[in-house]
Amino acid sequence: MANQQQGSSRPWILEALPLLVVILIAAHVLALVYWIYRVATEKQPQRSKKH
Repeated sequence: MANQQQGSSRPWILEALPLLVVILIAAHVLALVYWIYRVATEKQPQRSKKH
């Protein structure tokens, strides 16, 4: 029972790693959605036909 107060023996970075991965994935997904939105709403230059 003396070992109960020790808690987790893993370093804090390994405890936080899954959360960091989820945050990074979410940030990339948001950036991709924003980029698609910017491309879709971008004003296209007027093309004039010259013969």
